[in-house]
Amino acid sequence: MRTIRFLLQKEFRQIFRNKTLLRSILMMPLVQLMVLPWAANYEVKNISLAIIDNDHSIESQRLISKISSSGYFILSGYTASFAEGYRLIEEDKADIILEIPSHFERNLVREGKQKLFIAANAINGPKALVGSGYLGGIIAAYNAEVRMQWIEPGRVNPLPNVEIVSSNWYNPMMNYKIFMVPGILVLLVTMVGSMLCALNIVKEKEIGTIEQINVTPISKVHFILGKLIPFWILGMFVFTMGLIIARVLYGINPVGNIGLLYGFLSIYLLAVLGLGLLISTYATTQQQAMSLSFFFIMIFNLLSGLFTPIESMPGWAQVIARLNPVSYFIEVMRMVVLKGSTFPNILQHLLIILIFAILLNTWAVLNYRKTS
Repeated sequence: MRTIRFLLQKEFRQIFRNKTLLRSILMMPLVQLMVLPWAANYEVKNISLAIIDNDHSIESQRLISKISSSGYFILSGYTASFAEGYRLIEEDKADIILEIPSHFERNLVREGKQKLFIAANAINGPKALVGSGYLGGIIAAYNAEVRMQWIEPGRVNPLPNVEIVSSNWYNPMMNYKIFMVPGILVLLVTMVGSMLCALNIVKEKEIGTIEQINVTPISKVHFILGKLIPFWILGMFVFTMGLIIARVLYGINPVGNIGLLYGFLSIYLLAVLGLGLLISTYATTQQQAMSLSFFFIMIFNLLSGLFTPIESMPGWAQVIARLNPVSYFIEVMRMVVLKGSTFPNILQHLLIILIFAILLNTWAVLNYRKTS
């Protein structure tokens, strides 16, 4: 116990003397939680729309007015032909073209139907898909208004109508930031636990102090605990700081028991610290440790379910995602913070993370013995 206390004092002195490390620990949660939720946003707005109105009727103008007042589109121009609209797309001045054909109003009145043509620039696939969906929804609403307007007065049985009443549970306003912030907080804790821990240990290799410790009576278990415990505490600190920022900036208060989050975090940190320790056993320089850490963090980010639902990924990617400890903590964060889930709901996730922690730390300790 005395040995561990000595090692902890040594580690905390090194951490507080390292101004760069301190700035990373203190500024990283603040900056990323202030910037990322606003930047990583799938709410598509300000879509440039070019309109080709070949009819110039009251109904075509009514449709255009409805589209422009929706708030999703910026009218980049009225063109006289499809060729001019296509040129706007080639020059990146328009994302979508809407062509209203000649005799639009006449066909609508006489025949009760009329086709519209939508062309989207699909280089930015999500923007084209969402923009076309918005435009289709606005046209569908316009169509419903026209149908109701032209029902014969006094008709007993009007055209069939299905009314949809929707309710958004756990995120009533569909606020994308509320969805993103818990996941970003998990990534911050992961970076502190894995990357900074690995860099700290490898730095000891570079300056030669690790060899000096190896020739002392200090056991490897004590040495490893002395390295992991400070970053376990720092991970808890970063997580707490992130929760405070989320509450102050975004008004996010955990619906569930906050003790569940800290209990899960305590096991999760053991897993990512084990990964950091494992990386340090293979890396001989801080540059190598940084490269290996970024490699794993990039995979964790892309296959965590933070940006893309895991169920929407290809089969092989779903398998990799289920081998990613970050994905389990992101699910637990959203379940507890937004949904108010209880311990039985997250028990399976907790057991899986516990297995990750045991495997990674065992592998790291065994590999450390080989290389020391």
